[in-house]
Amino acid sequence: MINSEKFKEEYAEISAQLSSEVVLKNREKYAQLAKRFSYLEKVIKLFDKRDNYLKQKEHLASVISDVGEDQEMKNLAQEELDQLLIKAEKIDQGIEDKLFASEVLEHDLIIEIRSAAGGEESALFAASLFKMYSKYAERNNWKVEVLSSSITGIGGFKEVVFSVRGKGSYGHLKFESGVHRVQRVPITESGGRIHTSTVTVAVLIEPKEVELKINPEDLKVDTFRASGAGGQHVNVTDSAVRMTHLPTGVVVTCQDERSQIKNRAKALRVMKARIMKKIIEDEASKVSHNRRIQVGTGDRSEKIRTYNYSERRVTDHRINFTIYRLEEALEGDLDEVVSALIKEERKKIYEAKELA
Repeated sequence: MINSEKFKEEYAEISAQLSSEVVLKNREKYAQLAKRFSYLEKVIKLFDKRDNYLKQKEHLASVISDVGEDQEMKNLAQEELDQLLIKAEKIDQGIEDKLFASEVLEHDLIIEIRSAAGGEESALFAASLFKMYSKYAERNNWKVEVLSSSITGIGGFKEVVFSVRGKGSYGHLKFESGVHRVQRVPITESGGRIHTSTVTVAVLIEPKEVELKINPEDLKVDTFRASGAGGQHVNVTDSAVRMTHLPTGVVVTCQDERSQIKNRAKALRVMKARIMKKIIEDEASKVSHNRRIQVGTGDRSEKIRTYNYSERRVTDHRINFTIYRLEEALEGDLDEVVSALIKEERKKIYEAKELA
């Protein structure tokens, strides 16, 4: 259970600072402290409510033990205690959410899904994952925009790259990087045998303009005629763009738009996200603390989840968590899985702080 004393001590300290002349004369400092003061005030109110529930819990427990043979009174007290425990659990969750909300940064994301082992079956499952994330985004009022895609003949994706924008998208989707494994009977299989295929997912932070600037001289841009599904224009105009960042060797191709200018703009967004990912990974590798609190490494080669159709099972291997609601998950109902991942990450953060 989280202790409230350090928050109350900080609250008292900031309260004193806000009334000091030095802080009152410094608008920027005052605004910063006032924001923290308001946040702590809300957290402390939740702690006070929890303490009140704990006192009621002790009272009801004593009533249950003291009423003797009065079964009716005991049942009433037990019913009230059960309801109180549910309220107390919600308050604890509210406190935890408040504490971590101050630490989670908001980012827009770019997600890359690629078919891996399994040929057409892998490409079809890549399409299923894209649909799953799109539905999950819709449930959370996040905006999805396809930046680049390569479609197979029967409706799968060799690759699909898309952005996700909206409050909370980073905190909920950052766990998805890695290998997603599917076990099912493919539509192309006449013998009814279960096949295992894999798809890789990479979650990239989309940097803001001020966070990452690319020198135009470091970019090599080639144009060519687009291919594949998309209408007649794909074969008659040089609208497709291949962009190479010379210092890092990162290459991005985009051909979804009719306009070369639009394809260049989308390619540049993906380019920046991939370079930012490399910068973040290089920094994280130097800081063991960050590695300790990660749920998985975020590496594309790590098998993170299995979707088993015959058992209706979804298993996240990083936290040994399983649900038997495959259809619902693929329709975007990922809350149960994501909540378990968030809970595990928070547990690791607590452990890391205790070790520090």
